[in-house]
Amino acid sequence: MTELTTNNAPSVTGPLASTAQSGAANYPGLDHWRELPISQQPTWSDKGVYDASVKELSVLPPLVFAGEVDVLRERLAAAAQGKAFLLQGGDCAETFEGATADKISARVKTILQMAVVLTYGAAMPVIKMGRMAGQFAKPRSSNDETRDGVTLPAYRGDIVNGYDFSPESRSHDASRMLKAYHTSASTLNLIRAFTQGGFADLRLVHLWNKGFTENPAHARYESLARDIDRAIKFMDSCGADFEALKRVEFFASHEALLLDYERALTRIDSRTGLPYDTSGHFLWIGERTRELDNAHVDFLSRVRNPIGVKLGPNTSGDDALRLIDKLDPNREPGRLTFITRMGAGNIREKLPAIVERVTASGAQVLWVTDPMHGNTVTSPNGYKTRNFDDVIDEVRGFFEVHRALGTVPGGLHVEMTGDDVAECLGGADPIDQDAFLDRYESVCDPRLNHMQSLEMAFLVAGALAKHQ
Repeated sequence: MTELTTNNAPSVTGPLASTAQSGAANYPGLDHWRELPISQQPTWSDKGVYDASVKELSVLPPLVFAGEVDVLRERLAAAAQGKAFLLQGGDCAETFEGATADKISARVKTILQMAVVLTYGAAMPVIKMGRMAGQFAKPRSSNDETRDGVTLPAYRGDIVNGYDFSPESRSHDASRMLKAYHTSASTLNLIRAFTQGGFADLRLVHLWNKGFTENPAHARYESLARDIDRAIKFMDSCGADFEALKRVEFFASHEALLLDYERALTRIDSRTGLPYDTSGHFLWIGERTRELDNAHVDFLSRVRNPIGVKLGPNTSGDDALRLIDKLDPNREPGRLTFITRMGAGNIREKLPAIVERVTASGAQVLWVTDPMHGNTVTSPNGYKTRNFDDVIDEVRGFFEVHRALGTVPGGLHVEMTGDDVAECLGGADPIDQDAFLDRYESVCDPRLNHMQSLEMAFLVAGALAKHQ
């Protein structure tokens, strides 16, 4: 029910559809992480609720299938070689309340629009991946939060506790993992309907703009859509077969932060006998949890999913090489992605040495830029925000470094939404801090809105075209 397949991918809807066996996975080493140091985990308030929740999660159907994961690994291998480009976007932190058809469809439409801009502008296949259907857990800099002299546990994402500042809401409730699973399943089902049911047909590119506020990026997209429309009509008159244009691949990803959840959703692939984390196609390890000998790296080293690792400005070349040895010892194409989040002021200085060390080692990882997390500031009126110019400058720096080194800039990872929010300052139709008072909606980090996301896509398409 939740498979995300296309006519271009090997079928996973036949006898191999359920390639991950139901029930808790039993495989050597999968629980070794429990013996290692671990950070950013909840303290569950009720052991009985925890045990029951994990038991139920362990026998629920997989959210994604091993065959889909294998297809994604092939796509990412192509991106690492410069034959495709990864576009990964979505909410900072999904919420149960925000998992509505309108909000999910707006996010998917925006990602599809960005992908069309990148594909057309750079003449390159684009891998479409959402930070969706599982991005419910968030790392925090402090375990607690204090307001007006009252101290409560920090909000760690809807999968752990609630955002409301009350003892009941902030209690770490393991039953929320079940709600996260079911919310992810319904989100995946809706994504599949959009991407496989005709809405993603390239002949409908104009419709993807409907419902969004008109702005400079909107107008530029409409012009590009007209060009695509003319090209399709020309090909149609030549008798071209448009079956491949009717649906798209769309993959789901999230930070594998809550290991109780990830372990419970790990299944054994009946084709190979190997473990897959079926909570999502692509999983990443955050900057705060990538310690080499700690739990997160150990657990994800043992599952077959493609894995990403966030690398901040304090990362060394040796750090990167050790992560490769642990997470990708066989140097498997498409297995490992490094998502760099250096900050606009650091990217040109810090990234080259890391890329050079990795390249010299012979490893072929996929290099992706996350221009959001290294550029977070506080606005004068007290809101957590990012300056659009800083975000763009980090993207430019990322491309400049790879161009200078002759390496492949393989992807873009952004926190964005399809909604008309005001959370990041600037853009072609500028957002100022006064707009935060009415249109700031994020429960964690500020996101690009629809217009800023499209503007970003046009800028990246231009950088990609120059790089080729």
